[in-house]
Amino acid sequence: MTDANGRSRRRFLRAVGAAGVAGLAGCSAEPVAEETTSEPTDAGGTAEPTAGTTTGEPTESMADTLVVATYPPFVNAPSTSPGAWLKEEFESEFDATLVYQTPDSELNYYIERAVQGVDFEADVYVGLDTGQLIDVDSQRGEGQFTGPLFAEAGDIAGGDAIKDGLRFDPQSRAVPFDTGYVSLVWNATMDGGEFAAPETFEDLTAAEFGDDLIAQNPTTSTTGEAFMLHTIDAFGTNGYLDYWERLQDNGITVLGNWSDSYSAYLNEEAPMIVSYSTDQVFASTEGQDLDKHQIRFLNDQGYANPEGMARFADSDAPRLARRFMEFMLRPEIQAGIAQRNVAFPAIADAPLPEDYAQYAKEPPESVTFTYDELEANLGTWTDQWARRFAGG
Repeated sequence: MTDANGRSRRRFLRAVGAAGVAGLAGCSAEPVAEETTSEPTDAGGTAEPTAGTTTGEPTESMADTLVVATYPPFVNAPSTSPGAWLKEEFESEFDATLVYQTPDSELNYYIERAVQGVDFEADVYVGLDTGQLIDVDSQRGEGQFTGPLFAEAGDIAGGDAIKDGLRFDPQSRAVPFDTGYVSLVWNATMDGGEFAAPETFEDLTAAEFGDDLIAQNPTTSTTGEAFMLHTIDAFGTNGYLDYWERLQDNGITVLGNWSDSYSAYLNEEAPMIVSYSTDQVFASTEGQDLDKHQIRFLNDQGYANPEGMARFADSDAPRLARRFMEFMLRPEIQAGIAQRNVAFPAIADAPLPEDYAQYAKEPPESVTFTYDELEANLGTWTDQWARRFAGG
């Protein structure tokens, strides 16, 4: 047992150490001639511009052009993404051109431009979460830029249909447009078809599940951060690090981002991964064996991770940006986004296919922390995790 735990510990530290200290390259959001395809990633990074992706034909006049910034997989995921469909639907109705910007460093690109006092063209950001808003506000709090990065949304048509509990911005800048739940995904075909995921966090540390879990680094991954936060909810601020110590001793593998970890899972390097409870939506669309994409809500809970959109305060097209945000909340558009982004709509009456609920699993109980809780504590929690587990 000692030798096994020692090997697991070294594997854990090699994986986390490499991912934790490596800088994530940013990219420019300037237009390029052709759209490029990048692997999905939920990690941000530094914003030293090098190369980038813009979809659509930019024009000199911004009055009839809407520049939408978002994370790369929203536009060019290898499997499915809503970006191209949304562009076609929006342009078919509005006398405007929708242009995407997808810098690799995601929102960090625009934060750093603001810190540097450099203008940018984007009008709307799609894909905000609570942690990113806290990053924006912490930069302003340090006096690195004075004006707001995002404007208040105001009274957006369709906003009253957003489900209770999804709003996460106390300053009313970000408007939720979808949500996901972080859970375990597990492969029932492994161990000769005998494998079954544990049902509780405690069971996950049992010896029978040694070396069986792949997770993501909380300091570089949205899903990794959500899983860490779920363990804090389960074990408290005084107990979550000790729980992670037990996970480490039991052979957890921690990788830098969701893409790398999911590739390892698909290669059957382990029978469980921290991912999303909508995993079967993707698997069924791709004709994959659903036994390899089972969902487990530890403690009958899933960590909610809503995504929002917000208008940049210096947008050259504020009215068009507002129309786009209202367009995103229409029931039929909500349904289209959910199916293509493999998520849940932000509103209750989106007309989803009857079989969608069969594959998109909602937890019996939703867990999340508020903006105020995360603003006060998230930096401390992630720093404590990194010092203990990413320093080796």
